[in-house]
Amino acid sequence: MARPATKPGFSLRKPGFTRLWRMVCNPSPGRQGYALRMAAGCTATVLVGEIWQVPDLAVPALVTMALWQKDRVTNALAGVAVNILIILLLAFVYLWIRLTLDNPMALTAAIAGLSFCFFFLGSASKLKPVAYMLGLSVVYGLIAIDQVPVGEVITRAILYVDLFLAVPGVVMLVVGLLICPSPRTIAMQGIAARLRMSATLLSGTDEATRERATDLLREGTAGLIKSLKMARLEKIWSPDELARLEQAASAGAGLLSLALTQTLTLADDHPARAVSHEPPLLLIDALNTSATRFERGICPEDTAHPSPDDEQPEYRAMVDILGILTVPPPEAGRGQAGEKAPKSGFFAADAFTNPDHTRFAVKGTAAVMLSYFIFSILDWPGIHTCIITCFIVAQPTMGEMVSKLTLRIVGALIGGAVGIASIVFMLPHLNDITSFLCLVFVVSLLAAWIKTGDERIAYAGFQIGLAFYLTNLKGYGPTTDMVTARDRILGIMLGNFVTYAMFTSFWASSAFNGIDARMKTIVQRLRQQRDAITASDSLACAASVQEAVSLAERQGEYAFAEPDHMRADMHHLERLDTLFHEAEAISAGLLDPATRSCAETRLAHLESVVS
Repeated sequence: MARPATKPGFSLRKPGFTRLWRMVCNPSPGRQGYALRMAAGCTATVLVGEIWQVPDLAVPALVTMALWQKDRVTNALAGVAVNILIILLLAFVYLWIRLTLDNPMALTAAIAGLSFCFFFLGSASKLKPVAYMLGLSVVYGLIAIDQVPVGEVITRAILYVDLFLAVPGVVMLVVGLLICPSPRTIAMQGIAARLRMSATLLSGTDEATRERATDLLREGTAGLIKSLKMARLEKIWSPDELARLEQAASAGAGLLSLALTQTLTLADDHPARAVSHEPPLLLIDALNTSATRFERGICPEDTAHPSPDDEQPEYRAMVDILGILTVPPPEAGRGQAGEKAPKSGFFAADAFTNPDHTRFAVKGTAAVMLSYFIFSILDWPGIHTCIITCFIVAQPTMGEMVSKLTLRIVGALIGGAVGIASIVFMLPHLNDITSFLCLVFVVSLLAAWIKTGDERIAYAGFQIGLAFYLTNLKGYGPTTDMVTARDRILGIMLGNFVTYAMFTSFWASSAFNGIDARMKTIVQRLRQQRDAITASDSLACAASVQEAVSLAERQGEYAFAEPDHMRADMHHLERLDTLFHEAEAISAGLLDPATRSCAETRLAHLESVVS
């Protein structure tokens, strides 16, 4: 199985418009349902907020969009966690309000200190990205003190902070349990998608489909394994069935890897052969049949598969994997893939030794404080959204800041334009809460669809929701005030600019610095795949290789987005594309006994290059 010379549609450089549009339209597995449920959750939050007259409904709606999960178990756990955190948070906020009430200097110091703490937790602990939502709610709750009568300041401020998090938490817990599917269903849909895509690739396909297949392959199996862990918490599914599904997740990723590599080999290395090549019909039928069963919620104890003698030799490895699709290895025979990784603590291992975490917190705090001073000095409360934006848009490296700046601006402009257009043309004609909620749902669906897409565009979806909510949700209902829309959009843009300026002007961290570590991780996981004892272990390791390649590719994209003077080794960056293709081909070769020896030789060469 030869290594493909190129991968159509992929480049570490910034994706073109065509590629971005395909990302927007890509009907990835479960994306439509996920977006619909997220939009419904945000709409339910707005409804509860209108009933309880929660001020600045934009904050609870944004928290809901940020924390909404795919399945009912994870959603419920997130909702419970948020409601537990709010108890501690209320006592925390009450203490700070007592200390800062009628004391502007103390309030300023509290905002700075709390911002630093939450930014640090977001960088150096497992609390990310919840830390940013908590920081946003607490800091904004303190700032909102100036917006209520003095006599009821403490009660109001605590109530606001409570509702900012409690309402999304309750909605995620109650509504999520009602409308979200089981994590088992999510996992089975993911497995079916990989099998179906493998069959599609073997049938002959175009560049756009190969792009979608590559994106699906790069996801690995981490999300599927997490869903199966959540399914075990439900206590309603057979442990044996969940073990078979875990095996199917790894096998599905392995089949997709082999199918994609074979397709690219035929298309790139042997174009004449690709024209006359006869697809393996029996294997395609078996893949489609298995995919259909998983789509229907059936996890077979065994799967029908064609005899290896009936297929072309180059597809024999896929036939063998299909034969163990739902046959997990005995517990005693599990190797590296079955070993439990040591549990890590709440903080990252280098939380208090790596200065990058502290520098990130300092830059984030500086952005928040500068935004706070600007809107305080100007006495312009309408642009308070600049502070909210600082917590949402902070990124650790220059490459990420540059890459996502466009997404922030485009998303904010789209969301703001939709919000203003709705104020001008729609809100005057909406006579009841139902019609207003329909508007919220439609725009939330647009934002959620983008947010649930590829990571390269997901940020724009959140910014669309951010701009729309902050523009249209004011006080205890929809606003028709154009000044509010103008001020809040200006606040968003100001927050984007201030955060970008702070994070790129001081201690600018290059994405290039992490590329070598990413490459070493890829080689380490390839070694684990090579040394795997059983076929199941090899499949699980192959999926982890794809996840490592995905992270390295993203790191390379961020490095290419940085200014020229920050690219410490341009030649090395130019070679990354080839190295990633090589790692992908080696992983696929290790899954095929016929090409394993060649793959091991190429792995030894890759080790020497990376070292």
